[in-house]
Amino acid sequence: MFTGIIEDIGVITNLKKELDNLHITVKSSITSELKIDQSVAHNGVCLTVVNINKDEYTVTAIKETLNKTNLNTLNIGNKINLERAMKLGDRLDGHIVQGHVDQTATCESIEEANGSHIFTFSYDSSLNNITIEKGSITVNGVSLTVVNSKRNLFSVAIIPYTYKHTNFNTFKIGSTVNLEFDVLGKYVSRLVNLNQLT
Repeated sequence: MFTGIIEDIGVITNLKKELDNLHITVKSSITSELKIDQSVAHNGVCLTVVNINKDEYTVTAIKETLNKTNLNTLNIGNKINLERAMKLGDRLDGHIVQGHVDQTATCESIEEANGSHIFTFSYDSSLNNITIEKGSITVNGVSLTVVNSKRNLFSVAIIPYTYKHTNFNTFKIGSTVNLEFDVLGKYVSRLVNLNQLT
């Protein structure tokens, strides 16, 4: 379980394919605090630490994960948003994030807005995921509030701190990002779809 509050921006130092799996090595300031078998969210994707070496650690993404996320587009030197699993008793500063990416989206526009940035993303609405105005959304692991919600499009407003301390500052028009929709919205959408089938 995560909160969507990014702890560090890691740097990809090695990518190794093994059959359908991808071993991802990350250099990060939080490496010294990690242990083998711990969960870390990478651009919002929950992955297990399988190796630690000095200031670098390795996680493995399987084919299913690579098919549904932007991890298959990583290159050495890319920056990646990192968050360790939430501790019981911690403040929930973002929202409840499972680390299970629902689908990817494409960055359609980036606007400067007098100190903040407005990012607009499009996604495939045929998968029945939804956003609502002022609802929660996780983009590359960052807990955000939706503005300008449409059927297959939404925007988020990024404050300067978030822009500086996440990989949002590397996004361009056409960038692919990971989305995890609000868990409550997913249950509601599922119930509605089940009712339509009966």
